[in-house]
Amino acid sequence: MSDLQANYKGVFDNRLGFGKRPALLIVDFINAYVTAGSPLFAPDVVTAVEETIPLLRLARQKQLPVLFTKVLYNKNFRDGGIFVQKVPALKTMVEGEPLAEIVPQLTPIESDILIVKQYASAFFGTSLAAALTSLGVDTLLLTGCSTSGCIRASAVDGMQYGFRVIVPRECVADRHAGPHEANLFDINSKYGDVISKSEVMNYLQNL
Repeated sequence: MSDLQANYKGVFDNRLGFGKRPALLIVDFINAYVTAGSPLFAPDVVTAVEETIPLLRLARQKQLPVLFTKVLYNKNFRDGGIFVQKVPALKTMVEGEPLAEIVPQLTPIESDILIVKQYASAFFGTSLAAALTSLGVDTLLLTGCSTSGCIRASAVDGMQYGFRVIVPRECVADRHAGPHEANLFDINSKYGDVISKSEVMNYLQNL
C-alpha cells in the first residue's frame, strides 16, 4: 500500500472536502444483500446497514434531504437489458418480492425520496441529478452497496454531475474485501473523498 500511495502522491491525492448543502443517498440497502441464503447475500452489508442507522438518524434531525434507491425490473426483464443477462441473480428484483425491499432498519419516511433504478449508477436513467439540483445540494453523502458496483458507478456519475461525493467508509460494503478496498481507494483517488463515518457525523452535527 505504501508503494501504491507513493505512486499516486501529488497526482491522485487531492481532497474535495464538504460543500454547504449535503444530502444523504442510501443505495440499494435491500433485503437481498442481508438475508442468508439469498444469492446476493453479503455479510459485510449487514454491518454497513447497522453503521448507517445513526447517520440516517442525524441527517433527519438536521432536516437534510434523504434519498434511497432500489432496483426493480418488469417481470419480463426487458428493461434490464444486458445487465440482467450478465448478472441473472438480479432477476430477484421485481415488484412484490420481499428481497427487493429496503431493509426495515432504514425504512424510508414520507419526506424521503425513493429512486427506482435498473442499472448500477443511481444516476443512470433516473431523476436523481435533477432532484438534487432542485434541492440546492452540492455534497452527496454516499452510502450503500456494493462498493465495486453501484457505489463506484454512483460516485463516478455524482462527480460528473458536479457534486462533491463523500463516502463514509463504514457505511458501504461488498461481497469481498478485495474489490471493496480497491474501489474505495480508486473513489478516494479520483472521484470523491472516502473518510470515516465519525468525520461525517461531526460535519453534520456542526451544520
